[in-house]
Amino acid sequence: MDASTAASASTLRAAHERFVTSPGTPSGVRRLVADSWRRCRACGVRPDGSRPPPSPRTSEELAVYRSVHPLAAVLPLFRELLGAGAADDGHVFAVGDADGTLLWVEGDSAAVERAERMRFVEGALWSEAQAGTNAPGTVLEVGHPVQIVAGEHYSSAVHGWSCAAAPVRDPGTGRVLGVVDLSGGGTIATPSALAAVRGAALAAEAELARALPGPPALLGPDGHVLRASAARCETEVRLTALGRDNALLRCDGRVHRLSPRHSEIVVALVIEGRGVTGERLAVDLSERDVCSSTLRAELTRLRTVLGPALLGSRPYALLRPVRTDFADVAALLAQGRVAEALDRCPGPLLPRSEAPAIAEHRRALEQQLRGAVLGAGDAGLLRRWVDAARGADDAAAWLALAHLLPGGSPQRAAAAARARALDAELVVPPQVGRHAALLQRSRP
Repeated sequence: MDASTAASASTLRAAHERFVTSPGTPSGVRRLVADSWRRCRACGVRPDGSRPPPSPRTSEELAVYRSVHPLAAVLPLFRELLGAGAADDGHVFAVGDADGTLLWVEGDSAAVERAERMRFVEGALWSEAQAGTNAPGTVLEVGHPVQIVAGEHYSSAVHGWSCAAAPVRDPGTGRVLGVVDLSGGGTIATPSALAAVRGAALAAEAELARALPGPPALLGPDGHVLRASAARCETEVRLTALGRDNALLRCDGRVHRLSPRHSEIVVALVIEGRGVTGERLAVDLSERDVCSSTLRAELTRLRTVLGPALLGSRPYALLRPVRTDFADVAALLAQGRVAEALDRCPGPLLPRSEAPAIAEHRRALEQQLRGAVLGAGDAGLLRRWVDAARGADDAAAWLALAHLLPGGSPQRAAAAARARALDAELVVPPQVGRHAALLQRSRP
């Protein structure tokens, strides 16, 4: 919508007040907005902004979800096309999924802080049904680029903002993958802002189209795949970091066995899912102060290993999408495929790493895996869990296994006995018991 033809802010607020205080057809607003307001009222959205958009995922769950989302592959492109301009002009740009969850929110620091006050933050759900009329949420309802100005927002908490958003579609199927959005002050209510998000969405779809699989592989006379179709397979960047301290990075047909420190850096960058400053990366890697020169030296050495085409700086980021074994496991768990997740998880994420970001992610993934195994009600899965080092001392798992085994069987009795023994150890730690026995033997 051209700002010159838009109703004034006061006129829009008056139209909004009439609609929310008395039933009837919205007047004084565009049909797009009127239709949206009706949907919001039907969904029970509060027009006074007293119920902020929820954030249903934990930070750990969001990090895992973002790492496997298709739009992660085009995030560097969005940053290039919209990020710098948003930061310079006092705006924020956001990328959301097809349900309205904001995956990334970046831009001018002051604008980001303002956005946080109305819960326009990573992880928050900005669908129409949760946040009222807004550009990202309304785009998901109508399926085309949208601009929402000031008082056109259904929630009065957002009346100080204007936003423009466009859908991003899967070039292979045509389904909506998510949205890209610009939010800020009055300059967002211009044709150029709408053109910017529309252009960014089209560029992202073109980038995704280039990554689509080619035609079926051709077979030679001997039944082997011809070499011409193999090059595409080698373009995937693959990180293996479960159950090992030296992660393996497969890139362009080569396998890099990373040092423990380089493994931590690469995993931390994957978990962040976006470019980070040296200061933020240092916090992710250690609870103690890390000398900035030391960290820069490590990153320089890592760039020598990986090449500048993969590891960028200012901010530090992986410049190509990376598929990881820990994200694959999380995706399998989300789909309820617990046995496959257990098969694909030989051990914890970088088990000896003490880096805070990695320890938190490792703990979250282990908790998800354990919860899925215990909740599956499958004796075979529980047996695999307790037979592995990670579940050998899990009293709850042993007890669950005992309940699932046939009554009177030796295996059930053994599992129940192990559960009781572990419970006793929790009450009286082993070292206390050993000390008491030593004192008993030494009595005169």
